[in-house]
Amino acid sequence: MEKKIILSPQDKLDGLALLILRLGLAYFIFLWAAHKIITPGQYQFLAKHFDNVDMSVMQVYLVGGAQIALCACVALGVLRIFSYSALGVMHFFTILRRWEQFLDPFAVNAKGFPINRNPVIDLAVMGAFIALVLLIRRDHFSFGAWIGRHSRPRWWL
Repeated sequence: MEKKIILSPQDKLDGLALLILRLGLAYFIFLWAAHKIITPGQYQFLAKHFDNVDMSVMQVYLVGGAQIALCACVALGVLRIFSYSALGVMHFFTILRRWEQFLDPFAVNAKGFPINRNPVIDLAVMGAFIALVLLIRRDHFSFGAWIGRHSRPRWWL
């Protein structure tokens, strides 16, 4: 006989908060990945400019496709340790490429427009990825949690 697991009201709130966080992060990265498919030339330029890497259009499509697949896994809560961490590591790579902007957050251009304020968003998103991974056991409304409740516990769910 299967043991029914009942979530407390606090478990339900935690699960709902993490569902919202997970969907928001997946959507955030999905937009960047989808643009690789829509405008691959822009990402060829960025790879050359920031990383000194020449990428073919097919390579940009493959990277974008892999990122979209990971976003789907995160949105569904599948292979949670792997998928959440993988998107977090990808985002961390973006932060590493822009680290100099963090040193001068109040810089303005000739027209007085702040030019380094967007990296603050990068830090907030990185914090959200870290929180998502640390709270993975409270992520009750995901397919990984559902499978875990209906089978032997597995660390990768």
